[in-house]
Amino acid sequence: MKSWDAIVIGAGHNGLVNACYLQRAGLDVLVVEKNPWVGGAATSRELSPGFLYSNCSYVCSLFRPEIMRDLELPRFGLQVIPYEGGAVFTRDGDYLANYRDHDAHRREFARFSQRDAEAYDRYARDVTRQCRFIQPLLMRTAPDPTSLRPRDIGELIHLGRKFSGLSAEEMALTLRFWTMSISDFLDEYFETNVIKANLALSGIIGTALGPMSSGTAYVLLHHYMGEVDGSVGAWGFARGGMGAVTKALADSFRAAGGTIRAEAEVDHVLVAGGKARGVVLAGGEEIPGKLVVSNADVKRTFLKLVETRELPEIFLRRVRNFKIRGSSGKVNIALDSMPEFPALPEGSPCVQADLHFTDTVERMERAYDDWKAGRWSNDPFLDVVIPTTLDPTMAPPGKHFMSCFVQYAPPKVEGRDWTDADRDGFAESVIAQIADYSPGFRDRIVHMEVRTPREIEAEVGLTEGNIFQGELTFDQLLFNRPVPGYAQYRSPIGGLYMCGSSTHPGGGVMGAPGRNAASEILRDLARPTHHMSPAHDVF
Repeated sequence: MKSWDAIVIGAGHNGLVNACYLQRAGLDVLVVEKNPWVGGAATSRELSPGFLYSNCSYVCSLFRPEIMRDLELPRFGLQVIPYEGGAVFTRDGDYLANYRDHDAHRREFARFSQRDAEAYDRYARDVTRQCRFIQPLLMRTAPDPTSLRPRDIGELIHLGRKFSGLSAEEMALTLRFWTMSISDFLDEYFETNVIKANLALSGIIGTALGPMSSGTAYVLLHHYMGEVDGSVGAWGFARGGMGAVTKALADSFRAAGGTIRAEAEVDHVLVAGGKARGVVLAGGEEIPGKLVVSNADVKRTFLKLVETRELPEIFLRRVRNFKIRGSSGKVNIALDSMPEFPALPEGSPCVQADLHFTDTVERMERAYDDWKAGRWSNDPFLDVVIPTTLDPTMAPPGKHFMSCFVQYAPPKVEGRDWTDADRDGFAESVIAQIADYSPGFRDRIVHMEVRTPREIEAEVGLTEGNIFQGELTFDQLLFNRPVPGYAQYRSPIGGLYMCGSSTHPGGGVMGAPGRNAASEILRDLARPTHHMSPAHDVF
């Protein structure tokens, strides 16, 4: 029986990124995936004839350009189409437009408040400063502050130098920013409800927190660190849906000689003598390997795929306490024609990007109150995109695909499992809100895919349907992600590594956890890393 140099569990984007780097370094790598398709949460699937659904992840921005270059993803067909802006609809029939161009955005703010338009320059400057501070850390392994190893000491010195390079005012702002709520943060700049609601949305997407919860300001920063064609903070659609990202990764991996086995669900990791020796599939087949890399979240990896007797009790306790709380769902809709939004001027480019219908922070907070009570929100926050306005490959001519990301949806409904009736009620809350702003919307629906946390966990394997594989709060970042002492992609079991979004720097279709984990594995194996972009190499 063949023994592989490395076995990667899960063909999501981080697993594929990790596998690509290991394969290119000369290892013989096998990726095992439980589904018949690759991609994890970044997939494109034809669920209605002629319509391609980005049925989980739906926009591209966070994916690191260094990884795209290293793995030659454009050569394997990946193309990201940037979009310009979007709109927030207000209940009085008006709208706030979003534009990628800073000056155009500022002029739109002035339509509501001249004071807020002037404050926008200060806000953009302060958020950009935070992005510049944290962005270089994305592609670095977080240091272990308890370690005396030269690498960790060097990294801590590096962090200290970055922080000491800030002025006293900037230091105070940075510490406050990482811990305060997005609502409080925006109150320091703006006075207009719809403007604050527009900017607050990035602080709650995918997070089991409300806009008034501490820590949500950092979540906004996490979403702002994306880059498309060199434009930091830009967003775009992957041509052919988000599955185009993972298809390019899979093609890059195979071109380097890697092997992917679909419909190969892992039952558990083989461990002998405190070291990973391979995996056992659900059907009982054993696949030996010299090391194993898990792209599953930290709870699924160590509470389901590894026997508890193989792990220290303190480690297990910290894994159990790691916060992974489902808070969102998806409704994907095939439309027989372009929906109308009477509030927008005819021909407005705003329909080519994010559309939102929650015009105050208070409405977002009330939606979060429903989640805390164990209910889906009757007035949910929706992030709606119609990628077919820029990418006609995803639907038949004249027809459109709409993706609706929904906040909030609890992992349990009042303490019990979701039922199909609950799922239908959840979908109706989404359709009803869109229909309030788009006359005739219901009549345009050809097909819907409704994904509550139940469906997301069952299909994608994300615990409780949490899209980030763990909350992005300050206590779960850097050397605390996923647990102290194990933030460098290793585990208590020799040869068993983590590469998923439960590790630094966190979730989103970013690829950094997979790349950083590969760097650490190759370091342990004393393999060269010249095929990796050196821009953010660790010490």
